[in-house]
Amino acid sequence: MKFGFAPLALALLYATPAAAAPITVAWRDKPPYHYTDDGEEKGFLLERAQQVFAAAGVDNRFVTEPAKRIWANFHGGKPNYCSIGWYRLPERERVAQFSAPFHLDPPHTILIAPGAVAQVRAHATLASLLGDMHLTIGIVDGVSYGADIDALIAHGANQVVRRTVDPTAMMRMLTVGRASFMFLDREDWEYYRQRDASLRNTVRHDFPDMPPGLTRHIACSRDVAPDVMARLNRAIDRVSKARPGASAHAGPARQH
Repeated sequence: MKFGFAPLALALLYATPAAAAPITVAWRDKPPYHYTDDGEEKGFLLERAQQVFAAAGVDNRFVTEPAKRIWANFHGGKPNYCSIGWYRLPERERVAQFSAPFHLDPPHTILIAPGAVAQVRAHATLASLLGDMHLTIGIVDGVSYGADIDALIAHGANQVVRRTVDPTAMMRMLTVGRASFMFLDREDWEYYRQRDASLRNTVRHDFPDMPPGLTRHIACSRDVAPDVMARLNRAIDRVSKARPGASAHAGPARQH
Protein backbone atom coordinates (compact mmCIF):
# COMPACT_ATOMS: atom_id res chain seq x y z
CA MET A 1 0.00 0.00 0.00
CA LYS A 2 1.33 3.44 -0.89
CA PHE A 3 0.88 6.49 1.26
CA GLY A 4 1.35 10.05 0.12
CA PHE A 5 -0.15 13.48 -0.33
CA ALA A 6 -1.96 14.56 -3.44
CA PRO A 7 -0.23 17.45 -5.25
CA LEU A 8 -2.90 19.93 -4.10
CA ALA A 9 -2.55 18.84 -0.46
CA LEU A 10 1.22 19.24 -0.65
CA ALA A 11 0.84 22.70 -2.10
CA LEU A 12 -1.53 23.73 0.68
CA LEU A 13 0.80 22.29 3.33
CA TYR A 14 3.81 24.30 2.18
CA ALA A 15 1.75 27.43 1.54
CA THR A 16 0.44 27.57 5.10
CA PRO A 17 2.55 30.06 7.11
CA ALA A 18 4.00 28.99 10.41
CA ALA A 19 2.43 30.53 13.47
CA ALA A 20 4.12 33.81 14.38
CA ALA A 21 6.56 33.49 17.25
CA PRO A 22 5.56 35.42 20.37
CA ILE A 23 7.12 38.85 20.75
CA THR A 24 9.63 39.11 23.58
CA VAL A 25 8.65 42.10 25.74
CA ALA A 26 11.53 43.20 27.97
CA TRP A 27 11.14 45.39 31.03
CA ARG A 28 13.75 46.75 33.43
CA ASP A 29 13.45 46.85 37.19
CA LYS A 30 12.11 50.33 37.95
CA PRO A 31 9.68 50.58 40.87
CA PRO A 32 6.90 51.55 40.93
CA TYR A 33 6.59 51.34 37.12
CA HIS A 34 7.66 47.68 36.77
CA TYR A 35 9.49 45.59 39.35
CA THR A 36 9.67 42.32 41.28
CA ASP A 37 8.71 42.11 44.95
CA ASP A 38 9.28 38.79 46.75
CA GLY A 39 9.22 37.01 43.39
CA GLU A 40 5.98 38.66 42.29
CA GLU A 41 5.96 40.90 39.22
CA LYS A 42 4.33 44.24 39.99
CA GLY A 43 4.02 47.81 38.75
CA PHE A 44 1.30 50.01 37.29
CA LEU A 45 3.03 50.36 33.92
CA LEU A 46 3.84 46.64 33.68
CA GLU A 47 0.18 45.86 34.29
CA ARG A 48 -0.88 48.40 31.69
CA ALA A 49 1.56 47.02 29.12
CA GLN A 50 0.27 43.48 29.68
CA GLN A 51 -3.27 44.77 29.15
CA VAL A 52 -2.19 46.51 25.93
CA PHE A 53 -0.61 43.37 24.42
CA ALA A 54 -3.64 41.30 25.43
CA ALA A 55 -6.09 43.85 23.98
CA ALA A 56 -4.04 43.97 20.77
CA GLY A 57 -4.15 40.18 20.44
CA VAL A 58 -0.36 40.05 20.13
CA ASP A 59 1.22 36.84 21.43
CA ASN A 60 3.97 37.78 23.85
CA ARG A 61 6.53 36.67 26.43
CA PHE A 62 7.42 39.23 29.12
CA VAL A 63 11.00 39.05 30.48
CA THR A 64 13.13 41.14 32.86
CA GLU A 65 16.41 42.55 31.52
CA PRO A 66 18.78 45.37 32.54
CA ALA A 67 18.44 48.66 30.66
CA LYS A 68 21.85 48.38 29.00
CA ARG A 69 21.11 44.88 27.71
CA ILE A 70 17.75 45.99 26.33
CA TRP A 71 19.33 48.73 24.23
CA ALA A 72 22.24 46.47 23.25
CA ASN A 73 19.59 44.09 21.89
CA PHE A 74 18.01 46.88 19.87
CA HIS A 75 21.39 48.01 18.55
CA GLY A 76 22.21 44.41 17.67
CA GLY A 77 19.00 44.04 15.68
CA LYS A 78 17.39 41.41 17.90
CA PRO A 79 14.22 40.35 16.04
CA ASN A 80 10.67 40.12 17.31
CA TYR A 81 11.54 42.23 20.35
CA CYS A 82 9.85 45.04 22.28
CA SER A 83 10.46 46.86 25.54
CA ILE A 84 8.16 49.03 27.61
CA GLY A 85 8.31 52.43 29.30
CA TRP A 86 10.90 54.35 27.25
CA TYR A 87 11.27 57.98 26.23
CA ARG A 88 11.21 58.51 22.47
CA LEU A 89 14.61 60.03 21.63
CA PRO A 90 16.26 60.59 18.21
CA GLU A 91 19.18 58.23 18.93
CA ARG A 92 16.75 55.49 19.94
CA GLU A 93 14.60 55.97 16.85
CA ARG A 94 17.62 54.97 14.77
CA VAL A 95 17.42 51.41 16.14
CA ALA A 96 13.77 50.97 17.19
CA GLN A 97 10.23 52.02 16.33
CA PHE A 98 7.91 53.50 18.93
CA SER A 99 4.26 53.12 19.83
CA ALA A 100 1.90 55.92 20.68
CA PRO A 101 2.43 57.30 24.22
CA PHE A 102 1.01 55.19 27.01
CA HIS A 103 2.17 57.18 30.02
CA LEU A 104 2.98 60.85 30.71
CA ASP A 105 5.59 61.54 33.37
CA PRO A 106 5.40 64.60 35.61
CA PRO A 107 8.52 66.81 35.47
CA HIS A 108 11.66 65.41 37.08
CA THR A 109 12.65 66.57 40.54
CA ILE A 110 16.00 67.03 42.27
CA LEU A 111 17.06 64.89 45.24
CA ILE A 112 19.74 66.49 47.44
CA ALA A 113 22.32 64.83 49.68
CA PRO A 114 22.01 65.80 53.38
CA GLY A 115 25.32 67.67 53.33
CA ALA A 116 24.57 69.68 50.19
CA VAL A 117 21.10 71.07 50.89
CA ALA A 118 22.21 74.66 51.51
CA GLN A 119 24.51 74.75 48.47
CA VAL A 120 21.84 73.39 46.11
CA ARG A 121 19.05 75.58 47.48
CA ALA A 122 21.27 78.63 47.06
CA HIS A 123 20.57 78.36 43.32
CA ALA A 124 17.33 79.93 42.10
CA THR A 125 17.24 77.98 38.83
CA LEU A 126 18.22 74.61 37.42
CA ALA A 127 20.50 76.33 34.92
CA SER A 128 22.38 77.98 37.77
CA LEU A 129 22.65 74.69 39.68
CA LEU A 130 24.14 72.87 36.71
CA GLY A 131 26.71 75.63 36.31
CA ASP A 132 28.13 75.11 39.80
CA MET A 133 31.51 73.37 39.45
CA HIS A 134 31.70 72.80 43.20
CA LEU A 135 28.74 70.40 43.25
CA THR A 136 28.69 66.78 42.09
CA ILE A 137 25.80 65.29 40.14
CA GLY A 138 25.03 61.58 40.37
CA ILE A 139 24.08 60.03 37.01
CA VAL A 140 22.54 56.59 36.47
CA ASP A 141 24.39 55.28 33.43
CA GLY A 142 22.51 53.62 30.59
CA VAL A 143 19.29 55.63 30.95
CA SER A 144 18.09 59.03 29.74
CA TYR A 145 16.53 61.86 31.71
CA GLY A 146 15.05 63.21 28.47
CA ALA A 147 16.79 65.08 25.65
CA ASP A 148 16.55 68.49 27.36
CA ILE A 149 17.99 67.38 30.70
CA ASP A 150 20.63 65.19 29.04
CA ALA A 151 21.82 68.22 27.06
CA LEU A 152 21.85 70.44 30.16
CA ILE A 153 23.97 67.87 32.00
CA ALA A 154 26.34 67.46 29.05
CA HIS A 155 26.96 71.22 28.88
CA GLY A 156 26.97 71.80 32.64
CA ALA A 157 29.93 72.48 34.91
CA ASN A 158 29.13 70.04 37.73
CA GLN A 159 31.50 67.25 38.63
CA VAL A 160 29.94 63.96 37.50
CA VAL A 161 29.69 60.61 39.26
CA ARG A 162 28.32 58.14 36.69
CA ARG A 163 27.49 54.61 37.79
CA THR A 164 25.76 51.62 36.19
CA VAL A 165 23.31 51.17 39.06
CA ASP A 166 19.58 51.47 39.57
CA PRO A 167 18.12 54.74 40.91
CA THR A 168 17.85 53.24 44.40
CA ALA A 169 21.59 52.69 44.62
CA MET A 170 22.25 56.22 43.37
CA MET A 171 19.90 57.62 46.02
CA ARG A 172 21.82 55.71 48.68
CA MET A 173 25.08 57.11 47.31
CA LEU A 174 23.66 60.55 48.07
CA THR A 175 23.02 59.57 51.69
CA VAL A 176 26.75 58.91 52.20
CA GLY A 177 27.91 62.00 50.33
CA ARG A 178 29.17 60.36 47.12
CA ALA A 179 27.27 63.01 45.12
CA SER A 180 25.56 66.32 45.93
CA PHE A 181 22.32 65.78 44.01
CA MET A 182 20.63 63.76 41.28
CA PHE A 183 17.66 63.97 38.94
CA LEU A 184 14.82 61.67 39.94
CA ASP A 185 11.40 60.61 38.67
CA ARG A 186 8.74 61.75 41.11
CA GLU A 187 7.08 58.33 40.92
CA ASP A 188 10.38 56.76 42.05
CA TRP A 189 10.65 59.15 44.99
CA GLU A 190 7.09 58.60 46.16
CA TYR A 191 7.72 54.86 46.15
CA TYR A 192 11.14 54.76 47.83
CA ARG A 193 10.69 57.45 50.47
CA GLN A 194 8.02 55.33 52.15
CA ARG A 195 10.12 52.17 52.09
CA ASP A 196 13.76 53.13 52.64
CA ALA A 197 14.59 54.70 56.00
CA SER A 198 18.10 55.64 54.80
CA LEU A 199 16.57 58.28 52.52
CA ARG A 200 14.89 60.27 55.29
CA ASN A 201 17.70 62.82 55.47
CA THR A 202 17.73 63.50 51.74
CA VAL A 203 15.70 66.48 50.50
CA ARG A 204 13.55 66.78 47.35
CA HIS A 205 13.65 70.18 45.64
CA ASP A 206 11.99 71.65 42.55
CA PHE A 207 13.21 74.35 40.18
CA PRO A 208 10.95 76.62 38.09
CA ASP A 209 12.88 75.94 34.86
CA MET A 210 12.75 72.12 35.07
CA PRO A 211 11.78 70.78 31.60
CA PRO A 212 8.26 69.32 31.33
CA GLY A 213 7.64 65.62 31.82
CA LEU A 214 7.94 63.29 28.84
CA THR A 215 5.77 60.53 27.44
CA ARG A 216 6.77 56.88 27.74
CA HIS A 217 6.30 54.42 24.88
CA ILE A 218 6.66 50.80 23.84
CA ALA A 219 9.80 50.44 21.71
CA CYS A 220 9.96 47.57 19.19
CA SER A 221 12.56 46.18 16.83
CA ARG A 222 12.38 47.26 13.20
CA ASP A 223 11.11 43.87 12.02
CA VAL A 224 7.88 44.10 14.06
CA ALA A 225 5.24 44.49 11.35
CA PRO A 226 3.36 47.78 10.82
CA ASP A 227 0.02 46.05 11.42
CA VAL A 228 1.27 44.84 14.83
CA MET A 229 2.34 48.37 15.75
CA ALA A 230 -1.07 49.66 14.62
CA ARG A 231 -2.83 47.07 16.78
CA LEU A 232 -0.70 48.06 19.77
CA ASN A 233 -1.54 51.74 19.21
CA ARG A 234 -5.26 51.03 19.02
CA ALA A 235 -4.99 48.92 22.19
CA ILE A 236 -3.12 51.71 24.00
CA ASP A 237 -5.97 54.06 23.19
CA ARG A 238 -8.61 51.57 24.39
CA VAL A 239 -6.77 50.65 27.59
CA SER A 240 -6.08 54.30 28.41
CA LYS A 241 -9.69 55.32 27.92
CA ALA A 242 -10.88 52.42 30.08
CA ARG A 243 -8.86 53.60 33.10
CA PRO A 244 -11.08 55.49 35.58
CA GLY A 245 -10.50 59.23 35.44
CA ALA A 246 -7.66 58.96 32.92
CA SER A 247 -7.26 60.58 29.53
CA ALA A 248 -5.55 58.72 26.68
CA HIS A 249 -2.02 59.80 27.59
CA ALA A 250 -2.33 60.80 31.22
CA GLY A 251 -0.29 59.46 34.06
CA PRO A 252 -1.48 56.65 36.32
CA ALA A 253 -4.22 56.65 38.84
CA ARG A 254 -2.17 56.33 42.04
CA GLN A 255 -1.66 52.66 42.85
CA HIS A 256 1.29 52.86 45.20
